[in-house]
Amino acid sequence: MIDYPAARAVALVAQTGSFDGAAAALGVTASAVSQRVRQIEERLGAVLIERGAPCRATPQGAALSRHMERVGLMERTLFRELPGGAGAGTGAAPVTLSLAVNADSLATWALAALAPFSRSEGYLIHLTVEDETETAQALRAGRVLAAVTATQRPVQGCEVTPLGAMRYHATASPEFLRRYFPQGVTEAAMARAPGLTFSQKDGLQQDWLRAEFGHSLSYPTHFLPSSQSFVEACVMGMGWALNPAPMVADHLAAGRLIELIPGAVMERPLYWQVNRLAAEELAPLSRAMTEAARASMG
Repeated sequence: MIDYPAARAVALVAQTGSFDGAAAALGVTASAVSQRVRQIEERLGAVLIERGAPCRATPQGAALSRHMERVGLMERTLFRELPGGAGAGTGAAPVTLSLAVNADSLATWALAALAPFSRSEGYLIHLTVEDETETAQALRAGRVLAAVTATQRPVQGCEVTPLGAMRYHATASPEFLRRYFPQGVTEAAMARAPGLTFSQKDGLQQDWLRAEFGHSLSYPTHFLPSSQSFVEACVMGMGWALNPAPMVADHLAAGRLIELIPGAVMERPLYWQVNRLAAEELAPLSRAMTEAARASMG
């Protein structure tokens, strides 16, 4: 039998990154939280929290945290079915949902779904931002209940809904094009022109180069982990990059950005995957995410 007060302490330490943060959320002392965590670790025979700054959940701790999320979801469903309806659970602590999205979706359409859902349903959102090729791993590892992914294949135990395809334009400023591509966008010129890369997991620029030139190319690059800063850096002439169509449409229309190769658009299909055990309770979120994505991406 799981000690649920202790399990909630583990989940809050993982969520807040510290025993002090969990103590503040629970209204107890940090030593009381530490005692609860230690007791459940001894009972389960596993280390659940890696102590440090910040504290992190071990794989076993992450599994327990996701279990607590599902318990919270089931309690909300139960409260609505009991006499008094939805109001029966208003005194309970709000449930935090762990979700994963890619940075470009967060910068363009995801908040249009998450904000009204959070307001109307009363959930708190714990958002992990990962490359869309990596978010499925967060689902597999049990770190999140739902995610925007680049893979159509369902993660085991998940349901999948197509969201549409994010369109990307390879863009740079007029001055950048004059400086680095005076004779056109050739392989030799691409090898000299600095680009922008979101992170070491970001393969979008290379995907575009393979589509246009038939193979990968080596080129100097800045690392800039921000979707909005990608656009601004391109406008300022810092480098070239693949940018989401909704974020550069006005810049392209005004001439502040120019496509490296006109019409050479890269599309990245996206999918919403949600843990099947939470799918019914998260149906309003799934509808909101689907509608917002399709409104943005068409």
